[in-house]
Amino acid sequence: MPASAQPAGAPPLPPEVEAALARAKLPRESLSVLVADAQGGARTPPRLAHRAQVPVNPASVMKLVTTYGALEQLGPAYTWSTPVFVEGAVQGGSLKGNVYIQGQGDPKLVVERLWLLMRRLQAQGIQVIVGDIVLDRSAFDVPEQDPGRFDGEPLRPYNASPDALLLNYKSSVMTFVPDAPAGLAHIQYDPPLAGVQRPATVALAPPGADCGDWRGALRAELNDPLKVVFQGAYPAACGERVWPVAYPAPREFAARAVEGMWRELGGKLTGSVREGKVPAGLKPAFVSTSPALAEVVRDVNKYSNNVMAQHVFLTLARQKNGVATLDGARETLRQWWQARFADVDAPAPDNGAGLSRDARITAQALARMLQAAWASPVMPELVASLPIAGVDGTLRRSQSRSAAHLKTGSLRDVMAVAGYVHAQSGRRYVLVAIVNHPNANAARPVLDALTDWAAKD
Repeated sequence: MPASAQPAGAPPLPPEVEAALARAKLPRESLSVLVADAQGGARTPPRLAHRAQVPVNPASVMKLVTTYGALEQLGPAYTWSTPVFVEGAVQGGSLKGNVYIQGQGDPKLVVERLWLLMRRLQAQGIQVIVGDIVLDRSAFDVPEQDPGRFDGEPLRPYNASPDALLLNYKSSVMTFVPDAPAGLAHIQYDPPLAGVQRPATVALAPPGADCGDWRGALRAELNDPLKVVFQGAYPAACGERVWPVAYPAPREFAARAVEGMWRELGGKLTGSVREGKVPAGLKPAFVSTSPALAEVVRDVNKYSNNVMAQHVFLTLARQKNGVATLDGARETLRQWWQARFADVDAPAPDNGAGLSRDARITAQALARMLQAAWASPVMPELVASLPIAGVDGTLRRSQSRSAAHLKTGSLRDVMAVAGYVHAQSGRRYVLVAIVNHPNANAARPVLDALTDWAAKD
C-alpha cells in the first residue's frame, strides 16, 4: 500500500473537520491523523485514520517519544547529580585550593538551586577560595550550537542548547517593579552575572501609557554580553512583569553565574571561574540532586521546554555509554523502540525535542506508542505531564471544550497535538493529529475540531 493510501474501509474525515480545514485554507493532504481506543492495539481498527502511515515533522510532539522512553528506561524516580569537590585544606574560612563543580546533565539546575549549592559550599566552612572554581562539563559530548541557527532568535530561551552544566537554561530573568512616586521601575536580575553591567532601574513611561508592547517600549539592547541598556521606558500600568532572556554568549553563562552567585552571597575568590576536569581520585564534598524525572517530564511536556527535553534524551546515552552524545541517544532510543514497537516504523528523533526540521514520525507509530503507554506502569506520570485542554500549559488557551490531555507542537509549517481524549462515554481515546503545510499556523481550529469529535463517541 502506498504511504499516502487509506487503510481499507477507513472512515472519511468528519464533516466538521473538513469544514475547519476549508476555513483554514488547508488541503486534506496536509493532515495526518489517527484516533483509536487507548486500550486497543495493532489489531484493533482505529476510529479514524487519514495519512497515518506518512512520516511527517511532529514538532514538539516528538517530546512524547523522548519522555515516555525515558520514563520506561530510567524510571520515574531517576535523578541527576551535580557533585561538588573541594581540593585543599580549609583554615579560618579560607580554602587554599580549587573547588570543582561537575555537571552531569541536570536539566533543572535553576537559580534557586544554584543559590542553595553555593550555600552548601559555604557550609563546608569556606568564605574565601584562594584558587579557582573549575567547571567540569565533560559528561556531554555535544557540538557547540549557534542559538540563532534554527529561527534567527538567539535571545529566546527556547533556543538554549544542551550543556552538562546547564544553569538556569543559560538565561537571565529580569523582573520589573514600578515605583510611581520615584518615577522609575526597579529591575531585579536572576541570577547575578559577574562582570556584566546591568542598570538597577529604568524610567517610567508617561502617565496613562498602556501596557501593550511593554518589551518594545523598553527599547532594550541585549546583544552585548557585558552590558544591558534600556533606552526606553516601562509603563506603570503593567505592574510587575518578568522577562526571561537567553544570555548572548551562552558558553560564558555558567562561569558568570557561578561567580556572580558566590560573590552575592559574600564569598570571595582570588582566582577565576574556568573550565577543566575533576582530578582523578578526588571525592565529592557534597552532591546536589535534581528533582525526579517524573517532575522534569512534567516541565518538558506541560511547557514544551526544549533544552530540558534534549537533556532527557542525552541522558539515555549517558546512562548506557558513560558519556552523552546525540548519536548515542538516537541509537539507544532506536533499540528501545525496536524492542517495544517492532510492528511500526521507528521515529527519526533528531535531537529528541522536536525543535528540528529533520525529525519524523508517523501518526500510526505515535498512536501505537501512546496505546502502549496507556497500559504501562508509568502511564500516570506520562498523562499527568500533558497539558490539559483549556486549563494549563501550552493548551491553556485551547478553544476545545473536551476533556483531553494533549502534547502540542508548533513550528513554522507544523502544528500538532497528540495524547488522550476522555470521551463522553467514559472511554479513552488516543488522538494524534499533525499538520505539515506552509499555512499550518491556521490549523488550531482543525485540531480542536478533531479533539471535540473524538470526545463525542
